[in-house]
Amino acid sequence: MGRLFLFYRLMLRPLLQEPVRAILTVLAVTLGVAVVLAIDLAGAAATGSFRASMETLAGDNDLEVIASGGVPEAVVGTIAALPYSIRISPRIEDSAVIADTQQTIPLIGLDLVAEANSERSGVIFGSISSDGSATPEDAMRHLQNSGSIWVGASLGRKPGDRLRLLINDQVREFTVRGVYPDSNGSESAIVMDLAAAQRALKRFGRVDRILLKVPESPSLGEWQQRVRAALPVGVEIRTQGTGTSENRRMLAAFRWNLRLLSYIALIVGAFLIYNTISVSVVRRRPETGIVRALGASRNAVLAAFLGEATFFGLAGAALGLPLGRVMASGAVKLMSATVESLYVSSRPGAIELSAWSVVLAFTIGVGVAIVSAYSPAREASLVSPVEAMARGRREYITRVHKSRDLWLAMLLSILAAAASRVPAIEGKPIFGYLAAILLVVASALAIQAFTDAILSRSSRWLGKILGVEALLASQSLSGSLRRTAVLVGALSTAIAMMTSVGIMVGSFRETVLIWMNDRLPADLYLRPAGSPAPDRHPTVSLELADKISKLPGVAGVDRLRAYEISYNGMPAALASVDLSALRSDHRSNFFSGRPTEQVLSQIRDVDAVVVSEPFTYKHHVRAGDTITLALGTSRPSFRIADVYYDYGSERGSILMDRQTMLHYLPDPTPSNLAIYVAPNASVETVRQEVTQASAGYRVLLASNRDLRTEAIRIFDRTFAITYALEAVAVIVAVMGVAGALLALVIDRRREIGLLRFLGAAAGQVRKQILVEAGLLGLLANFAGLALGFALSLVLIYVINKQSFGWTIRFHWPVAVLLGAISVVYVATVLAGLYPAQVAVRLNPLEAVHEE
Repeated sequence: MGRLFLFYRLMLRPLLQEPVRAILTVLAVTLGVAVVLAIDLAGAAATGSFRASMETLAGDNDLEVIASGGVPEAVVGTIAALPYSIRISPRIEDSAVIADTQQTIPLIGLDLVAEANSERSGVIFGSISSDGSATPEDAMRHLQNSGSIWVGASLGRKPGDRLRLLINDQVREFTVRGVYPDSNGSESAIVMDLAAAQRALKRFGRVDRILLKVPESPSLGEWQQRVRAALPVGVEIRTQGTGTSENRRMLAAFRWNLRLLSYIALIVGAFLIYNTISVSVVRRRPETGIVRALGASRNAVLAAFLGEATFFGLAGAALGLPLGRVMASGAVKLMSATVESLYVSSRPGAIELSAWSVVLAFTIGVGVAIVSAYSPAREASLVSPVEAMARGRREYITRVHKSRDLWLAMLLSILAAAASRVPAIEGKPIFGYLAAILLVVASALAIQAFTDAILSRSSRWLGKILGVEALLASQSLSGSLRRTAVLVGALSTAIAMMTSVGIMVGSFRETVLIWMNDRLPADLYLRPAGSPAPDRHPTVSLELADKISKLPGVAGVDRLRAYEISYNGMPAALASVDLSALRSDHRSNFFSGRPTEQVLSQIRDVDAVVVSEPFTYKHHVRAGDTITLALGTSRPSFRIADVYYDYGSERGSILMDRQTMLHYLPDPTPSNLAIYVAPNASVETVRQEVTQASAGYRVLLASNRDLRTEAIRIFDRTFAITYALEAVAVIVAVMGVAGALLALVIDRRREIGLLRFLGAAAGQVRKQILVEAGLLGLLANFAGLALGFALSLVLIYVINKQSFGWTIRFHWPVAVLLGAISVVYVATVLAGLYPAQVAVRLNPLEAVHEE
C-alpha cells in the first residue's frame, strides 16, 4: 500500500498538476491505437471477411465446374448421366443495375424447377406478402414467364411490384414474383429462372458455373477425380468457393500494406511517450535520488516510471477503442471503394468490435507505451543517488555518445540497403519493410548529431537576424540536446512518412497519366452503362457495334472483349483487341521497347499473347515463355510475345487477337468499343452521331479526355485513406511538440523567471518560445525530407514492386510537398503559442525562489 501511495505522490500527482501535457500525451496514444484498430476492423470487414458477390445463394455445395467463357450446357447432362448420387445446380452469374436507384446487384440464374424440389425451396420461394395473397404456389406458376424475378427482402420490394433492370446495354421491366430472406442484404440478389437469365444476358447454350453436392464418402479429392474424368478438356472442377479464396489471397497484400501503414501514427506516438518519460526522469532527478538514498531498489525506480507509461497506455487504449470503432465506419467505405475499383465486386462484412479487438487495443496501447518508456526508465534506475540529484549528467552523456550513434546510423543504413535487395517472401515485401524500419531507426540515431551541428552553427547568425531571443532559443535547444533530438525525431518521422508516401503517390499518379496517354489512342470509347468493376464485363449489343462502325465519320471500331479467368490459382483478366482496327499509339508500352505495331503483328491470328507486368510478377513468366489457358472446351498453349506496362488492375492481364479468341470462345459480342474518328471528321460531330445511333441502348460514351479525368478521380479516391493515415501521424507529432514545449517551459521556469527578473519583457519571452517551436519545425522538415526521400525509394522500387508488380517512374510532386511541409511548419509554430503563454504568465519571484 505504501508503494502505491508513493507512486501516486511521485508519479501521478505531478501529471494531474500538468493536465494539458498529460492530455496531449494520452491523445497521442489514443490516436495511434484508434488508427490501428480502425484499419484492422475495416480491413476485416472489407477484405478479411471478403465474400464474392457471385457466391450469393451458393448453398452448401462441395464442388464447382467452371470454364473460361462459360460451361457448355451439355456438360450438365454429362454429369447427370454419371452413376453417382450428385446434386447438380447450374448457374448463370452476372450483375444488374436497378434503373431507379442505380444500385448494382448480383443477377443469379438458377434452375428454379429443380430448386423447387430441393430442401432449399423455402429460401427462394418463401415469398413474403403483407396480406398473404402471394404464396409459393403462385410463384411457381410464373416460372415459364421470362419477366419473372425473385428478390432479397433488403430491397424493400413485394410480390407484384414492377422493377426496371439494366442488363448489359438494355433496360427491361420485370415483375417481382417472390421475396426471400437475405440476411440483411448479405445474400441480396436478383434471381431468375436459368432459361430466362440466358435470354436476358444472351448466353445461349452455356452456363457460368455448375455447383455439385456430393456424398460424404469417398473423399472430396476422389470425387474431383471421378467427375474430372468425364469432363471435356478445358473444363475445370475445383472446390466450391475457390474463386473467393483466390480473391482473398489477392487482397492480402492490399490489407497487409494498409495495416503496416496504420502503425505510422503509433510509431510517432512511441517517440512522444519516450520523450514524456524522459522529461519525467529529468524533472524527478532530485526525488529519484532521495528515494534511492532512502533505500529504494533499482527495480522499484524502474517499475515506477514504467507504471507512469502504463497509465498513458491504459488511458490511450480506453479512449482509442471507441474512437477506432467510429473511424472504422469511414475507413471501411474507403477500403470497399478501393476493392470495388481495383480488385473485385464484393460486399463488405459487418464491423465487429469483438473481444479480440479490445485485447488488441490494450495490447497495442500498453505495449507500445512500456516498450518506448523502457530505455529512459532503465537509465533512471541505473543512476546512483548522487548522480540522480546532479543536473546535466544526461545531456553530457548524450553529447559524448552522439558520434557513436552516428556511426551506428551509417551501419543501419547499409543494412537497410542490403535488406532492400532481398526478394519477397510469399508475395509479402518483408525485407522491404525491414529496410524502411532500419532507415527510421538510423535517422533517429543520427538526429542528435544533425541537430547539434545545425544549432551550433546557426545560433550566431540567428541572433543577428532575429535578435537575442533567437540566440537564446537556439542555445536553449542545443543545451537540452537529448530532448530536442527526440522531438525532432518524432516530428521528422511523421514528415518523412508523409513525404515518402506523397512522392510514391505523386510518382504513381504521373506514371498513370503518361501510361493513359499511350493506352487511349482512340477518340471515343463506349461501354454499357452501370458501375464498372475489374471482374464485371457486361457486353454491348452486336447490332449496335455494327451500326456504329458504318457511320460516315468513323474510321474504325476496335471491339474489345474481356473475360474473368483463373490462372494458377489466382484471378486474372483475359482480353482481346481487334488488331485490324485503326490505332495510333504514341510510343512503345512494352518492356522490349519495340514499336507497338511490331509487337502486335506477332500475335495476329496466331496462338501468341502479350501479358501485363503484374501478371509476369505474380506467375514468374517472361517474354518467350509459354502459358497454357483453359478456354471453353480446350487447353491451348500461347507464346508470350512481349510484356506491357499496365496500371489498370493489379490482378494481371492476358491480351490476344480478337480472331484468336473467337476461335476458342466464339461469342462475338464486345465488352467495349474504341471508336476512331476519320481524319476529316469532327470528334464532336461523330460523338453526336454515335449518341443518336445508340438511342434505345443504355450505354456510356466518353472521350479519351473524359476517361483520363475519371481514372484520376478513382486514383485519388483510392489513396484517400493513405492521406488520412498520414494526416493522423502528423497531428500526433504536432501534439507532441506542443506537449514537449510545455514541458520545456515548466522545467525551465527558474531560468525564464530569472530572465524576467533581469528585465526581459513578456513579448521577448513569448518570442523565444515561438522561435524554439519554429526551429524544431525547420529541423524536423529538413530531416523528414531527407528520410522521406530514402523511404520513397524503398516504397517505389521495393515494397510496391514486390506487392503489386508495378514499375513506377520517380517523380517529385514539388507543389504538393511544399504545401504539406508548409502546413506542418505553421502548425508546429502555432503549437508553441500555449507554452509561450504559460511562460509569460510565470511569476518571476516565485520561479526564482522555487529552489
